[in-house]
Amino acid sequence: MTGGDLVLGVDVSTTAAKAIVVDAGGRTQAEGKASFPLDNPSPGAWEQDALAWKEATFRAISAAIAMLDDVDRKRVRTLAIAQQRETFVVTDRDGTPLAPAIVWMDARSKPEVATVSAELTADAIHELSGKVPCTTPSLYKIRMLLGRLRPALQKAPKRLLDVHAFVVHALTGRFVTSTAAADPLGIVDMRRAEWSEPLYRAALLERDSLCDLVEPGAPIGNVLPEVATALGLSRDVLVVGGAGDGQAAGLGAGATSDGTAYLNVGTAVVAGVPARKFRVSRAFRTLFGAMPGTYLYESDLKGGTLTLDWLADRILGGGRFERTDARTATLAALEEKARALPAGAGGLLALPYWAGVMNPHWDDDAGGALVGLRADHGPEHLYRAICEGLGFEHRLVFELIEKETQPISSIVAVGGATKSAFLLNLFSTVLDRALLRSDAEETTALGAAILAAPHAGLHDSIEIAARAMVRVHPGAQPGPDAERYRELYERGYRGLYTALAPLLATLSSG
Repeated sequence: MTGGDLVLGVDVSTTAAKAIVVDAGGRTQAEGKASFPLDNPSPGAWEQDALAWKEATFRAISAAIAMLDDVDRKRVRTLAIAQQRETFVVTDRDGTPLAPAIVWMDARSKPEVATVSAELTADAIHELSGKVPCTTPSLYKIRMLLGRLRPALQKAPKRLLDVHAFVVHALTGRFVTSTAAADPLGIVDMRRAEWSEPLYRAALLERDSLCDLVEPGAPIGNVLPEVATALGLSRDVLVVGGAGDGQAAGLGAGATSDGTAYLNVGTAVVAGVPARKFRVSRAFRTLFGAMPGTYLYESDLKGGTLTLDWLADRILGGGRFERTDARTATLAALEEKARALPAGAGGLLALPYWAGVMNPHWDDDAGGALVGLRADHGPEHLYRAICEGLGFEHRLVFELIEKETQPISSIVAVGGATKSAFLLNLFSTVLDRALLRSDAEETTALGAAILAAPHAGLHDSIEIAARAMVRVHPGAQPGPDAERYRELYERGYRGLYTALAPLLATLSSG
């Protein structure tokens, strides 16, 4: 069944909130965006003001609704939130932040990873949460905050809220998150789809600090009347359970069946393969899928386009990861020069672990490497080598996921970076696989909108909504350099981490 109503999908990402209004066919009718800052107060520390999530979300929704006429505003029936994963805030019982929010890329919790792994064992944590212990799951960051940074909060009445829960509370007054938003926290029992007592206690939390859990797409509550008025919404708009941004992006890319995959190239590079069975492996981390009853076998390389930003800001610009027009211009000029270089970046090979590595090596202490540097190499060689390194890493990722699961028949590439024809074609050639592209500009927000569609009467189920609202088309085919990249991968990249690991460990210990 389809109707004439509209739905609102919101993506609260690392530095911006994006809102789109879409119809039953997934066509965007209106959109809004508002940015917010990301703080780096000390090495390895990444924090935010949680109130900025609410303010940016409200501005983005208001901007999108303002684009509609009076009739269409009343047609907006439901909304769902996709969130930056692993980011959390500790609040008082009323939802007021008691400390800065800790962002997913924060890397200060290495001691807590070791401590919790010793208490519970790494294997037990992996089996319960689907995630190998490392600094990414929030469990260790929560323990760091409560045990080391703000110990006074341990005894204080409090709540632990992910971004989804914080924004949903601002909209509805209810403290609720979804299983697919909460599980990256690392304190959910994945087999039982509920909070795990051993894991949340390891994070120094009590059960009454945790909010209620619902499945993605399940009803949570109506937007508060005063909030609806302020945002330009009608007073009976329903908020339903959303998902983490990775799972929402997979849904918005149409990666919903066995054998499909998505590749999201952004600040981090995230790849995922949907599944109906829970399984754990060091080749990937296991998450709840955005569709209830499904899982996602996922790879997450935290240093994605972040690594290119490093090149533009820290090496060429002397800046501090600030989003500026100057950076955009610098990267565009580098890409133009890199395009003219031969495959292999003039003999330069990059191991893109600028932010450590999760699967398959699970090494928070790993650093990046540039191998083969010569005096005739310039910034464009570094740019191309980093892009190629990101491609090589995901050739390894897909190879290992297939070995553990089943062949991948199609890959949909999404994310802002894949708008670049150079990068899309390079990835296809390095992977030696055809890539599809989504028509959607905001794939993650579209995934959230798909979750909202059934309760608006647009479609009978989330799965049917995904089929109706997602459109993909051919994106890129492997080019003539595929054989050269196969040689570089097999004879160089595949064994590069293993060869460098002892040295990287020595360097990190200093």
